[in-house]
Amino acid sequence: MATSARQPDALLSWMELLADPTRLRLLRLLERRELGVAELCHVLQMPQSTVSRHLKVLADQGWIRGRAKGTANFYRMTLDASDPAARRLWLLTREQTEGWATVQQDQLRLGRLLAERQPSSAFFAGAAGKWDRLRTELYGTSFAGFAMLDLLPSHWVLADLGCGTGQTAADLAPHVRRVIGVDQSSAMLKAAQRRTAALENVELRRGSLEALPVADGECDGALLVLALTYVEEPAAALKEMARILRPGGRAVVVDLLRHDRESFRTEMGQLHLGFECREMEELMTGAGLACAHCRAIPPAPEATGPALLLASAARTTGKPDFDDTRKRRTK
Repeated sequence: MATSARQPDALLSWMELLADPTRLRLLRLLERRELGVAELCHVLQMPQSTVSRHLKVLADQGWIRGRAKGTANFYRMTLDASDPAARRLWLLTREQTEGWATVQQDQLRLGRLLAERQPSSAFFAGAAGKWDRLRTELYGTSFAGFAMLDLLPSHWVLADLGCGTGQTAADLAPHVRRVIGVDQSSAMLKAAQRRTAALENVELRRGSLEALPVADGECDGALLVLALTYVEEPAAALKEMARILRPGGRAVVVDLLRHDRESFRTEMGQLHLGFECREMEELMTGAGLACAHCRAIPPAPEATGPALLLASAARTTGKPDFDDTRKRRTK
């Protein structure tokens, strides 16, 4: 770190260093723990060349310190009370980036990574350490999903909203009385028809999520999986979702957690950069649903897209005001 005798020069150097978003993300990750380069690449979803270049800048400026461990390099933030001015600047920077969507995505990936690298006991290093691999090799991975699906009441009618190619509808069909799949894309519905052709209890309907071709209270449960970011009016779609549920019916939404990867949004043709959990809960409550609860889903190790959220709520026993929605459907 620069001494106080050259504090103006040091301040300009620090500000230049902190002006890069990748370096900010690295510092937040390394402030409280030591991480390897490969781990940082995984969390940041960036190539090693990019991460290593920024690590070198931070190390050269004295903000982090590296050490070799075998063939890997590990880093940790070294900024401390030895330079109070730099410390104050960092504390302000950290405070101002606290609500940054990218940082929240990083923390989710980091949390999963740290959980996976917890030291194992002798038991876990032995039989349990091999169990997941053996179980997958011997029995596959789908049985757990089927077991959970079988917990669904067999008399239920479920709506798969934004059903796409029908994968979810096909998975649900053997476990409930009827599945209604709705999608606006004729190409998607054709693919769904091919997938569900042998399933007599799957009915596919074409329509928009803001004006569902489903009667009031026709369904016991409704799913909206990776579809809400494509809807111009998410509040209207959730209000429709509530309308088609019977009193006490359940609504479940899986979609993108708020992020700031604009290029990803554009590439995927999405209209929104995901949703905050509190925002999703407020949207569901505003739609006439009760007991809304939303949480982030830890990203799968192989996933390269933004993290997801899982939200659920129940249709109240009362009768929400759906007049505006009905008017929209009859236009």
